[in-house]
Amino acid sequence: MTKRDHAEVCEELCTHQDILDRVKPDMPDEERLYDLAELFKVFGDTTRIRILYVLFESEMCVCDIAALLNMTQSAISHQLKILKQARLVRNRREGKTVFYFLDDDHVRTVIGQGMEHIEEKHGRRKKHEEDL
Repeated sequence: MTKRDHAEVCEELCTHQDILDRVKPDMPDEERLYDLAELFKVFGDTTRIRILYVLFESEMCVCDIAALLNMTQSAISHQLKILKQARLVRNRREGKTVFYFLDDDHVRTVIGQGMEHIEEKHGRRKKHEEDL
């Protein structure tokens, strides 16, 4: 492993009590942090991200999502169940068809900001490669 692979640490063990005192009151309790980590685990699956991104663009039924992503309806349905349990998507029935859509604008914001972060990162990498 190279030096670059390791996180840098302080050379001397010390704490800055003023910073600790300022930050500690704003720290969420362990249960909320656990729930947040579980939410981000849901975002940790490429298929679920692809589904969320599709629903970011338009509500769709399982058949359409499966066709667009070149996957089986069963696989899409399984992932939609997880997304629904995490309250990231909802559905509505129209006759025999069930349409899925993002639960609220928070989901749209998370996906949008995530994409902005990735695009910015790719833009910096591309500029760095061009500068070489």
